[in-house]
Amino acid sequence: MPIEQLEALLSDPGMREAIAVVFERSEGGADEIDWSDVSDELTSGEWGRLLDTGVLVGSGGGFALAEPEQVRDRLADHDAVEEATREDTDRQDPDESLLADFELPEVEPVSWSVYDKTAGGFALLLFTGYWSTDIRDAVASMENTAVDSLLGSVPFYLVILILAIATGLYSTALRLSLVDQNKLQQYRDRMQTLRDYRQRAKERGDDQALERLQEKQREAASDQLGMMKLQFRSTAWIMLLTIPIFLWLRWKVRGGHLGTDETGLVVPLAGEVSWQQALVGPMATWIVWYFACATASRQVIRKLAEWWTERRRNSAGQ
Repeated sequence: MPIEQLEALLSDPGMREAIAVVFERSEGGADEIDWSDVSDELTSGEWGRLLDTGVLVGSGGGFALAEPEQVRDRLADHDAVEEATREDTDRQDPDESLLADFELPEVEPVSWSVYDKTAGGFALLLFTGYWSTDIRDAVASMENTAVDSLLGSVPFYLVILILAIATGLYSTALRLSLVDQNKLQQYRDRMQTLRDYRQRAKERGDDQALERLQEKQREAASDQLGMMKLQFRSTAWIMLLTIPIFLWLRWKVRGGHLGTDETGLVVPLAGEVSWQQALVGPMATWIVWYFACATASRQVIRKLAEWWTERRRNSAGQ
């Protein structure tokens, strides 16, 4: 068997593995073998190629390696080369292959407009109305004029329900229009990419890669701030309506501005309770009723908004 043919076979990883299996199962070429002895490891094509090239020759009732010593020496040479290659790879930077394709998606920085900043500042001013009687009375008195002109004859529990629905519509519309969902998803993708690579580095025990990823994570620390700015932008505008409504409700109930017939609410299990009576823990009835109406209405409005958005997306895709 020409040495060139053997080298050509050994240069093919698949054939090299096939020759190694034959060498092992023939006890280094000392025993004869049949196709049935190696059919679990070799394909029929590999077996036929060994016969065609003369690596295997007929011998009595089976087949044997034509040059077992030559096969052994050449296999040993190739194993030594592979071992040296693995050692060279191990001596390389261990995080090189893991982080070779590592790249964080770029995200354009988030910035608030002058109007956003003004809305945020005014919302903070309104927020002080929870502690400042003067601010609360001023806001509630102006709002009371508008509410009475629109809902003056409506029972107070329905007024709370209507206001809760109004804030739900207002807040949902603002979140849909002001929160950039694409950019928010980009931030989430960046964070998920870091988590994925950190998990892979931990599984490999790659401390150097973990250190580099830690540096990348520190560089990406502004992502959390960017996400907060994205989400809080709509919150600032929402607070311009929700805070005055809550201040007005507090002024109306605790300031004694309810009508004589507006004594309270009939609640399951609790029965008839007054508006200022504690209903759930320390929370008064009017607070519980408002949050219950607001939570329920926002859930319904959000589901309707998601359904409508999905319907428009499907219509556009057709």
